[in-house]
Amino acid sequence: MKTYIKKISILAMSIVLVAGMTSCEATRNANNKQKGAVIGATGGAVLGAILGNNIGKGGNGELGAVIGGVVGGGAGVLIGNRMDKQAQKIETEIPGAKVERVDDGIVVTFDENSGVYFETAKYNINSASQSTLDKLAGVLIEYPDTNVLVVGHTDSVGSDVNNMTLSKNRAMSVTNYFTGTKGLSSSRFTTNWYGEQSPMGDNATAEGRAMNRRVNIVIVPNEKMKQDAQNQAN
Repeated sequence: MKTYIKKISILAMSIVLVAGMTSCEATRNANNKQKGAVIGATGGAVLGAILGNNIGKGGNGELGAVIGGVVGGGAGVLIGNRMDKQAQKIETEIPGAKVERVDDGIVVTFDENSGVYFETAKYNINSASQSTLDKLAGVLIEYPDTNVLVVGHTDSVGSDVNNMTLSKNRAMSVTNYFTGTKGLSSSRFTTNWYGEQSPMGDNATAEGRAMNRRVNIVIVPNEKMKQDAQNQAN
């Protein structure tokens, strides 16, 4: 399964700065580690990958603060290369998941068709979901210098209040599985939930509702990776 790479919007000032070094076409066609060197700290695309066009009101913290900005220069090249390799590893281990490299992060989307399943109105991790999460946990252990954001969503069936609670419970179940069952450090994880407020599909259709019943896993470089990259680049 090929990695999906989101198109990243560049602010006008960034375009002016980039124009002296390379063409806009070259930037659009660059791979992720090249984009890390050129784009700098514009950020924001990760939020679009997990929230669609809706910021929502749920959650227990500001997503932008967790995700951070894009690292530029030589350090950005090194971080991009490391995150590319991690994304490829996830694709190899979990071929059914949707894996996107966005900015400096990796966005993994699980819905009922791609490896993490929840029964109607329930939030327990069943055996099929355990198998998928076990594989992802193995990758997170192999690449320890990252932080992980878990975000839960639902479709629009049911009340907004119930869906907010359900998305919270499902996201927390995933986080608790990683930290409790698999023994990953809780300090790496942040958990958020948005109920029905950030749909990626059309809730008027069965297919769209299936897309909206999802959990996103966002993997971003932690401060150690950033500092190591800066030291190596210098």
